[in-house]
Amino acid sequence: NSKQATVVQMLQRPEGATIAQICEATGWQAHTVRGTFAGALKKKLGLTIVSDKVKGEERVYRAA
Repeated sequence: NSKQATVVQMLQRPEGATIAQICEATGWQAHTVRGTFAGALKKKLGLTIVSDKVKGEERVYRAA
């Protein structure tokens, strides 16, 4: 799935990605992105997804 590959690439960047950035890149809604994190990426691919929240900014997700 090319959209799933795009999400993985975005999460592997040093700066990570926000839900909004992933939505823009894939055309998905936010709940679809979160579901992809839990299902396809964590359960099927075994990736560890970590998130950081800086006060006043959006949560940033990264593949660890």
